[in-house]
Amino acid sequence: MIKQLLIATHNKAKLGELMMGIKKLSDQGIKILSLHDLYITEDPEETGKTFEENAVLKATYYARLTGIPTIADDGGLMIPYLNNEPGIKSKRWLGREASDEELINFTLYNLRGCARDDRTAFLQTALCFFDPITEKLITRQERIKGYIAEKQSGRPTLGYPYRALFVIEKWGKYYDELTEEEHHAISHRLKALRWIVEKIVKS
Repeated sequence: MIKQLLIATHNKAKLGELMMGIKKLSDQGIKILSLHDLYITEDPEETGKTFEENAVLKATYYARLTGIPTIADDGGLMIPYLNNEPGIKSKRWLGREASDEELINFTLYNLRGCARDDRTAFLQTALCFFDPITEKLITRQERIKGYIAEKQSGRPTLGYPYRALFVIEKWGKYYDELTEEEHHAISHRLKALRWIVEKIVKS
């Protein structure tokens, strides 16, 4: 069993979510570290053509940089009507400096006048675990189907702009409006993480 695990993200909201999902590992005595704990500010260039390729790229980069087994992810919003954009460009659709509000407004602008069927969307994630000592690599992808509302929610989550537009069909609620219990039940990132954690525990 590994003794340390690095969660490789600079996104505070995402880090909090991932930390919840790996409690099983911390309960077994594995020390969980963040990039902030290690004073790491740099990012690898995301040159992958898919979420999975970028997740692997980030996990292997930080694992080899630190010598610590690492979990990294990549994901975003896919809108079939827009040829699956923003896709892997979800964070960079308008450039890295764009605010959450700018991304929200740009999405709404691109879907102006669209009927409900054309507003179908998916939140997709890919997670990767990489151990630099054993070269063990595990990946998992999950996604949630919903649609893009015609206006944003009143409760946007900082760092997750598209959740303010994404409506979960099952409950007819914005992702931002889910209760903690509903979020844990449907979160694509937590589903992927739980699957990877089980693989780590059994290795």
